Amino acid sequence: MTRTFIFACLSVIGVIALSTQSSLAESKTSSGLEPLKFLVGDWQGKGPDGKVVQASYQLTSGGTSLLETITPGQEPSMTTLYHTDGHHLMLTHYCSLGNQPRMIADIPRGQVKTLRFAYLDATNLASPTDPHMHKVTFTVQDNDHFTQEWVLSKDGKEMPKAFTFERKR
Repeated sequence: MTRTFIFACLSVIGVIALSTQSSLAESKTSSGLEPLKFLVGDWQGKGPDGKVVQASYQLTSGGTSLLETITPGQEPSMTTLYHTDGHHLMLTHYCSLGNQPRMIADIPRGQVKTLRFAYLDATNLASPTDPHMHKVTFTVQDNDHFTQEWVLSKDGKEMPKAFTFERKR
């Protein structure tokens, strides 16, 4: 009888362990990035000055992060890494200005139409009035067209810059 009881307990523990592993694997794949996964691929667009801008998006870190690389014309490329933090989306923008602002947004439900990231903090920013990206808003028209409006903060003034993108074919 004791052997049967021990065997039953071990069986229950095994089922719980398998269930926990399955839940962990599921939580890794459903990282909150689903609404942004349509961005994966290469994009071409125009900046506020009408010049061509290239962008590419790829999933990284086992699908838990989205890596964006934007190259505005002949200027240096910039990288932004999107990931989740609890019930929020976060981004760190590695800017050609030499600082790294972090921004936060609520994880959107379903398909994204508008996604607004707000400034949280920054590294390598000597003063809050130094130039840095302070906000970014995604406006999605469809799976092949979207707009990003980056807001530069300088001396306490906000200067928006809109970029329109179309998926490369």
